Amino acid sequence: MTYLDFEKPIQDIEEELVKLREVASKSKVDLTEKIKELESHMHEKTKEIYSNLTAWQCVQVSRHPERPYTLAYIDAITDKTFIELHGDRTVGDDKAMVGGFGEIDGQTVMFIGQQKGLNTKMRQIRRFGMANPEGYRKALRLMKLAEKFNKPIVTLIDTPGAYPGLEAEERGQGEAIARNLLEMVQLKVPVICIVIGEGASGGALGIGIGDKVLMLQNSWYSVISPENCSSILWRTWAQKEKAAEALKLTSHDMSKNGLVDGVIPEPLGGAHRNPEEVFTTVKEEIKKHLKTLAKVKPEKRIEQRIEKFSAMGVVHDLSEE
Repeated sequence: MTYLDFEKPIQDIEEELVKLREVASKSKVDLTEKIKELESHMHEKTKEIYSNLTAWQCVQVSRHPERPYTLAYIDAITDKTFIELHGDRTVGDDKAMVGGFGEIDGQTVMFIGQQKGLNTKMRQIRRFGMANPEGYRKALRLMKLAEKFNKPIVTLIDTPGAYPGLEAEERGQGEAIARNLLEMVQLKVPVICIVIGEGASGGALGIGIGDKVLMLQNSWYSVISPENCSSILWRTWAQKEKAAEALKLTSHDMSKNGLVDGVIPEPLGGAHRNPEEVFTTVKEEIKKHLKTLAKVKPEKRIEQRIEKFSAMGVVHDLSEE
């Protein structure tokens, strides 16, 4: 288990628990009560720490190396029925963006999301979940395919941003994302978007326009990452914690400001502590919202979708002063 810097008290207790269990298994000393006491103490300490996370600590949890990624969610939710589809039919197949059809209790759903990679080699191939323009064009192709066959769409957002390389700009990164925004708001099928980890900038928004936009409890969603915000405002990454607080990027802040439709609870200690539990919770959330959205006519869904995103933000007219 990898521990974050603020989890040091939890780590100390768990290490003591491991030692006690080793002693109990190798000797005839009954340490049951002591072990239970420590387990209870660890539970309370974890609850105390995770109920008071700062914005920056929330960002750290969202980036935990053992946190499940998009394909793990898809495999668990679809009971291994997922069929991945490839290519944008123009440039190539972007490994940072994955998508395809899968079944949830017999209902076919189009899943699309960013995949970061499970090891060093795959992280390089998938560019840490930072998609090129062809990734967003592949996503749009799959959305249009789902619309053609009248299948709902679920997007899983987990990216530090769209790929910032020169080749991405040369192939029209901004246009590809903008096109997705335009097309997604007009899709005739139900669209559910879930931020499962990082939701940074247009890279996240490029697959983030839906009837329901949800966030996992310890995920974040913002126009810019704390580090990049800090580098712009203070010319250094040293103020990233201050930037994280100012950006109001946590699931609590986003829900409070009406920018997402709901927050999905995570197991105590984060999704990486109990992936199976969070998979089950996410699956139930998807089923619940798909059932509700299926009762609404396509024209009405599109109208509500447009109204929801059009109402975001605050406009201050200086001419009225």
